[in-house]
Amino acid sequence: MNIRRLLPFTDWLFHYQRRNLSGDLLAGVIVTIMLIPQSLAYAMLAGLPPEYGLYASIAPLLIYGLLGTSRTLSVGPVAVVSLLTATALTPLATPGSADYIKLAILLAAMTGVIQLVLGLVRGGFISNLLSHPVVAGFITGSSILIVISQLKHVLGVKAAGGHLPYESVIGLVQAAPGTNFVTFAMGVAAIALLLFFRKPFRKLLERVGLSKGAAQMLARTGPALLVLAGIGSIYFFGLDSAYGVRVVGDFPTGLPDFSLPTLDLPVIGSLLPAALAIVLAGYVESVSVGRSLGARRRQTIDPNQELVALGAANIAAGLTSGFPVTGGFSRSVVNFDAGANTGLASIITAVLIGVVTLALAPLFTSLPQVVLAATVIVAVAGLINFRQLWHLWKYSKADGAMMALTIVGVLGLGVEIGIGLGVGMSLLLYMARASRPHMAVVGRLGQSEHFRNVKRHAVITYPGLLLLRVDENLFFANTRNVEDRIMKQVSEQPDLRDIVLIFSAVNSVDSSALESLEGLIERLRSLGITLHLAEVKGPVMDRFDAIGFTKHLEPGQVFISTHRAVEALRPPTAPARAA
Repeated sequence: MNIRRLLPFTDWLFHYQRRNLSGDLLAGVIVTIMLIPQSLAYAMLAGLPPEYGLYASIAPLLIYGLLGTSRTLSVGPVAVVSLLTATALTPLATPGSADYIKLAILLAAMTGVIQLVLGLVRGGFISNLLSHPVVAGFITGSSILIVISQLKHVLGVKAAGGHLPYESVIGLVQAAPGTNFVTFAMGVAAIALLLFFRKPFRKLLERVGLSKGAAQMLARTGPALLVLAGIGSIYFFGLDSAYGVRVVGDFPTGLPDFSLPTLDLPVIGSLLPAALAIVLAGYVESVSVGRSLGARRRQTIDPNQELVALGAANIAAGLTSGFPVTGGFSRSVVNFDAGANTGLASIITAVLIGVVTLALAPLFTSLPQVVLAATVIVAVAGLINFRQLWHLWKYSKADGAMMALTIVGVLGLGVEIGIGLGVGMSLLLYMARASRPHMAVVGRLGQSEHFRNVKRHAVITYPGLLLLRVDENLFFANTRNVEDRIMKQVSEQPDLRDIVLIFSAVNSVDSSALESLEGLIERLRSLGITLHLAEVKGPVMDRFDAIGFTKHLEPGQVFISTHRAVEALRPPTAPARAA
């Protein structure tokens, strides 16, 4: 067993290079400054008291820093997973209540166990269940829902929610007449300031002489500065007592308690669909970010070990009063840009978050909720991407429809059902495409040994000889279609004597397809036509040989190339035809 694969920190910690320390320290500090407001905001999005966002940013970051294979991925609360948590728990308990908190902790532990088991059995392939259109649709639909869920805090109202997204919209509209305009003004100002810090502030700093890197790092402090400004507005102007601006309120000091989640089989059964959705969505996001950042430094990640690391991180969250976590895109990019070189950057962030939780927690008592809502809105608004929908529609109507269906499903039926619809449509579309594989009648290009589609190129064909290329693996879902299309060619060409199936694109033939081929050989033989194969790949040929298929094929042959097949089978006297 490879200890370096199971414990990746042994690769960098035991051979740590001093030159990496400055980058890890800077990244740890910058990500801490960014993570504090985000973790508080995402806890509120998940329906939990804000301090639970800090709890979910200590042990999980520490564990992932040791076990993760990405040197720059930053694990913690993220918007989509927080939304999935709230969606799953709201029907079962009142947000913020003791029962709700217990459910969130249990959900984190369940998510971690599932991820850990999948990682140990090398189940990293599950990321392939979500196609790009489904992921894009899921992110866009979820981001819209997140923005809607935060508008009540921007308006300063208590809006009735519901199990379905449209019920929240109705509740928001009904509560709108009671808008607290001081809260609304703070929300608009906070959103404007956060947007200003994103680009204009950075460009302004560059104009006054700061380097691009320094300007970018300072711009990242915007959310933390906004938090301090919000706390100051309450402290100096008493906006909470004078104008009814809602604040976070009681904020306990100290590190989270270590305790086992409460296990209840009926509750576990009701949370299982949500845990599976979080596993899938969180893993896809985390691996996508890890791969894209790793590629910039020619580093790779191990998808199966990532499942183990994320699983251990979520189990740690469940043991330390956290809620489900995964790798976040924006924080990971900041971690990368700040110069993170190893998992030590994440460990430093975890330690600093722990210090903040111990020493600075009372400050957050006066933090306006609207500031946290603005932080969430600005963080996810950039993920709403309808331009991608139009791009996909132009490229492939099926992919565009898949993204649109996922968005509609998320917005109309809920996050879990929406992602389920997307996955289901992905699988159905795959089966539909695979059941009608692309097949092409091919001919020779001039006097070369190359053969191309007769519909696309001026090629030479030969009377009595059909060259048919199959561009898909053969399995139970497409064998009937392949057989029918071959027989259609037979009916249209009464002079056929030989058919060559070109298997250059066929990587596997299952038992159903094998039986179909054997039946096809007999049908063609009864019509005086011989079936041949060409360019059969080694693994496929090995399986054919193992059961004596080539004997059954006789007098048909297996040719190493299409050129060899044509040289052996073309009529010696009949002229070739230009197609």
